[in-house]
Amino acid sequence: MLEDLLIKNRRLNHSYREEMTHLDHYDYYMVLDLEATCCDRKTIQRHEMEIIEIGAVMITAPDLTIVDEFQTFIKPVRYPVLTEFCRSLTSITQMQVDQAPAYKEAIVLLQHWLSHYPNAVFGSWGDYDRNQFKQDSKFHQVPFPIALPHVNLKHRFSEVQGLSKRYGMAEALQLAGIELTGTHHRGIDDAKNIAKLLPLILGRKALAKKVGSAE
Repeated sequence: MLEDLLIKNRRLNHSYREEMTHLDHYDYYMVLDLEATCCDRKTIQRHEMEIIEIGAVMITAPDLTIVDEFQTFIKPVRYPVLTEFCRSLTSITQMQVDQAPAYKEAIVLLQHWLSHYPNAVFGSWGDYDRNQFKQDSKFHQVPFPIALPHVNLKHRFSEVQGLSKRYGMAEALQLAGIELTGTHHRGIDDAKNIAKLLPLILGRKALAKKVGSAE
């Protein structure tokens, strides 16, 4: 069994090195965060949630500098009136979504912005954002809007830093000793905060103190 475990670890390490080398081939890292309709009373089911904000930043690969940002609210159609819980959690107002473009219009704006940055990769904190895009695109009967490979930054943070568990974005920032700025659960602010973790995600820096390190 020990030999099998060693072989498995060697394979994982080899796969990790290959993936890290693969990321070095990109010119830009696009970090994106979504906010969606929600309710703490289960009146909105998971499969009925809709994107109400797209926030993204474009980062140059060599020096990890934010060179551009994108933000738009989106008008929901299934539950057009935001719940009190949603407004409180995100700070997004009813007026902001009422005056926002529809999903199809918003993703055209996003795609236009992305067209200025060839050879980019798309990263988000977990798989939620990618899956929410899939759900909204299916509902609105349009293709998935981002023609870029996706990286789960949440998983990568723990893998690269040798941590045995996954952390939320706010927890990861705390572990790294990085201040969370802006408003948590606002798409554009969370995207900027996630971008601060890229040096650790890419292995260019290490945590000063390992918490919950893998044995």
